[in-house]
Amino acid sequence: MGSIYQNIVEASVKEEKLLAVLIDPDKMKLKSVSNFISKVNQSIATHIFVGGSEVDQGITEVLVSEIKTYTNLPVVLFPGDVIQITDKADGILFLSLISGRNADYLIGKHVEAVSRLKQTKLQVIPTGYLLIENGKQTSVERVSKTKPLKRNHIQTIIDTAKAGELLGMQLIYLEAGSGATHPINREIILQVKETLKIPLIVGGGIKSKTELKNAYEAGADMVVIGTAFEEDEDFFNEIKK
Repeated sequence: MGSIYQNIVEASVKEEKLLAVLIDPDKMKLKSVSNFISKVNQSIATHIFVGGSEVDQGITEVLVSEIKTYTNLPVVLFPGDVIQITDKADGILFLSLISGRNADYLIGKHVEAVSRLKQTKLQVIPTGYLLIENGKQTSVERVSKTKPLKRNHIQTIIDTAKAGELLGMQLIYLEAGSGATHPINREIILQVKETLKIPLIVGGGIKSKTELKNAYEAGADMVVIGTAFEEDEDFFNEIKK
């Protein structure tokens, strides 16, 4: 498989929009993988992300192996903890929660991960991760013990994203959180995109084709959708190729 990151950059330059389907190992049953991935393959999805805030040891590796049986799409880890690292995937978003001030999620977990990563051939993509207020507490907020950035503090969000880029992050990820009551608004995406020279990922709260289109038009290079599929697999019918 070629460079996952380079492919994302090239798509951004060409303004080709990408879509990642996020699968939570804690919620996806192995017996459902074949049918679910079949629908993913028939959709406009370009990537599969696997991960969750709270996942038991070993579950991720088994799930990723099963997913890889049914698709050629790149499978990228979106880990909530180091125990979710597995060489069965193609790459990993090396997430630094730069919206918070918990050292564990800024650098601590990353140090723990190094010994595991050295034993893999995963493509490691440094990613600045910003949790944005969405109207309810998310599992990311609870597990990381950090507060999201307030939606109306747009300049703080912009400056945080840019700081991530200047620190050497290769991607910036704006996250409203799983099950968000509403997605990140257009103005935030637009202004963050304008300040960045690296690709922008947006996820959380996107539950319709219209909201997906709005995120793209505002400047998202990649959109991540998870809960929409968990709650209504018919959503795949809206985004068929």
